[in-house]
Amino acid sequence: MQPPTRIQARRMVADRLAELVGDEDAAKLRDNLRAAVDSGEVLRAGGRTFVLEYRASGAAAPVAAAAERAVRQAQALGKQALPLVAAPFMGPIGRERCQRAGVAWLDLSGNAHIVAPGIRIRIEGGVNKFRGRGRPSSVFAPKAARVSRWLLMHPHHAQSQRDIATATRMDEGYTSRIVARLERQYLIVRDEYGRIRPRDPDLLLDAWRESYGFEQHQVLRGHVAARSGNDALRQLARQLERHEAGYAATGLAAAWILTRFAGFRLVTLYLREYPSTALLEALHFHEETRGANVWLVVPKDLGVLHGLSEHAGIPCAHPVQVYLDLTSHPERAKEAADHLRTECLDWSRGDR
Repeated sequence: MQPPTRIQARRMVADRLAELVGDEDAAKLRDNLRAAVDSGEVLRAGGRTFVLEYRASGAAAPVAAAAERAVRQAQALGKQALPLVAAPFMGPIGRERCQRAGVAWLDLSGNAHIVAPGIRIRIEGGVNKFRGRGRPSSVFAPKAARVSRWLLMHPHHAQSQRDIATATRMDEGYTSRIVARLERQYLIVRDEYGRIRPRDPDLLLDAWRESYGFEQHQVLRGHVAARSGNDALRQLARQLERHEAGYAATGLAAAWILTRFAGFRLVTLYLREYPSTALLEALHFHEETRGANVWLVVPKDLGVLHGLSEHAGIPCAHPVQVYLDLTSHPERAKEAADHLRTECLDWSRGDR
């Protein structure tokens, strides 16, 4: 389905809200709400005042901006006003941001979460009716993401575009284009000298998490004989160092090294280049998908290795990269990701 125009969308939101809130004269309510969205942001339905902010995308960044604006406007109207964010389809991270901000939301794909005194509407499971064809170009594409990774590695330090280009080993013109798009998406701010930093590091990380795909990398799944995940990690590390093969741990193994969060079975290692047959034999690696306890990953872009550090003799990817990779891992990956974010990516405690 083609995405609606802004006017069409706002009228569709009015229809949807009338349907959800209910009224003895639903048709009259719908007409009143349609008239209201044409003239302003405040809608009155079912004895409640809704402050509407509509966005053409339900992704993290635009939703966070809409939620902030809706909350501010609702507070100006008084305690009874309920901030409401709407979109064609509300993505999972957008939903999280609304919940965190205490903002109601609905989408034009049939989902909604409106909870307030006397009203409790929770509808989930509707698929995106407005999904575009192909994958749009993103500021978080493998090479472009070097900018966001560097900014999150130094979240409180304003930096010039030239410094970022040099640090990330990218062309200044390309870096400038990525920075401009991050700025348009409300993800970075500039100081009086034109230097940039994340507007909100948590929002930048959430926006990246929403579009990140571990499957973009080339992954060799296989097995090595070992008593435990840690034993497998040490065996692999010894052989990789012996063969001078550049590598870094990520995923569950790196989360354990960085935070000692639980044991792990799956060992995931980034390799700088595709492993030769001789190296795979030296690792005693047998490629197989079923029962794999080792993932050898050839990254789409070597930027994933920026900011790596050594811990107990094992090079680890930066916590930002490890966190993103955990979103596609099995076992206790979600718990590990949450723990890693708390321990290593708490921006309120300064640079991590």
